[in-house]
Amino acid sequence: MIGTDSISRVIGKDVYDQTGDRIGSASEVYLDDETGRPEWVTVRTGLFGTKESFVPIRDADLTDDGLRVAVSKDRVKDAPKIDTDGHLSPQEEQELYRYYDLGPATTGTQVTGTETTRSTTDAAGTARADRDGDGVRDDVRGRAVGRDTSGPTTDDAMTRSEERLAVGTRTEEAGRARLRKYVVTENVTETVPVTREEVRVEREPITDANRGNAMDGPAISEEEHEVTLHAERPVVEKEAVPVERVRLDTETVTDRETVTGEVRKEQVEMDADDPSYRR
Repeated sequence: MIGTDSISRVIGKDVYDQTGDRIGSASEVYLDDETGRPEWVTVRTGLFGTKESFVPIRDADLTDDGLRVAVSKDRVKDAPKIDTDGHLSPQEEQELYRYYDLGPATTGTQVTGTETTRSTTDAAGTARADRDGDGVRDDVRGRAVGRDTSGPTTDDAMTRSEERLAVGTRTEEAGRARLRKYVVTENVTETVPVTREEVRVEREPITDANRGNAMDGPAISEEEHEVTLHAERPVVEKEAVPVERVRLDTETVTDRETVTGEVRKEQVEMDADDPSYRR
């Protein structure tokens, strides 16, 4: 069980659900007005911790690793959206009780429809949690709230706040790439060897071996002899064959970009009626 003496250890701790999944980090602890016991803790979730959800802390355990609560991460994710302005109205508190299936009261803690839950208690019971235990109310919200004699929360100090620039990245569609196939025609020149027959005259003397053929026929006559000549001609045939496979793939490259933004911060200066009071 978390007590008031453990509040300073809770703030900033990682918050885990029943199964050990990390939910976020603890931001504010809210105390019950009547008992002064911790009742709720706001947990920063989402990108850069910009979202805060109320989580019951009555059955939570605080360890060296962080704060383990008795609800699931998905339950916290869908919790009612309630402003973390340092005060829960009775209606908001009952809405949280119903959502988390909690009874309206626990041992030593009485919560009714007319009571409210605040982040810590002081003389009026309406202050935020004292994170550093110095007895001075802490306000870490993103508002420029000062503690001075002109305001309703008068004490011996004021809180100076400033904005911080949180820079991150998100992935979005930057463009599209596609493969398109089309046909082009080009001239291809190849050299191929070809053969042909040529005619030539061969003369041979009359011998005993060819005398019979030579003496066949009239002694004097006219005669014509024909020879068929052959030649090779180039023949072109075309065949479509696969040559390669082409696909689209992506790779991630890292560039560096500089972003600029304006942030506000509060400045504190001293103003005394008598200059001798200054140091």
